[in-house]
Amino acid sequence: MSSHGKVETESLKRNLEEQLDRLVQQLEDLEECKEDLDESEYKETKGETMDQLREFNESLQRMISGDMTLVDQLGAMQLATQAAVSAAFKTPAVIRMFGKREPNQLRERLSEVERNMRLGKLSKETSERQRVEILSALKQLGEKLEQFEHEFLEKMSVGIFDITGFIEISDS
Repeated sequence: MSSHGKVETESLKRNLEEQLDRLVQQLEDLEECKEDLDESEYKETKGETMDQLREFNESLQRMISGDMTLVDQLGAMQLATQAAVSAAFKTPAVIRMFGKREPNQLRERLSEVERNMRLGKLSKETSERQRVEILSALKQLGEKLEQFEHEFLEKMSVGIFDITGFIEISDS
């Protein structure tokens, strides 16, 4: 059973604590060695350490405000891997775009598939399978589908394609 981000969150927390300890220790060491340094070295080193602390604080603020999506990104990659293993997606390009959360590229791929079907480069069955994969990936990524796209997915889900095993994911 997967950790659903618990291990990753603990690792991130541990790394952040270590980084904070390192920066505080650096300031303490600097204060202890103040007499051994000339004033310009002391000011330069202390300024660099303070800049690092400010950057660290900004990173923490982004994480606290939800602007950090480590677990979501790892979860998306995990879902893409699971989809590939379970054969939910058969097209490697769709698996890659889904894992990287690239809805615009998925839309482009959808247009390409539809164009290739009209030109006779793809069979109807292959085209329909790829369209189902792409639209399902877009839906799982929380993208808004057009009414005709929803209808196509519904029509195909009662046909030969099984899209019921997909898990919907969101940015939150």
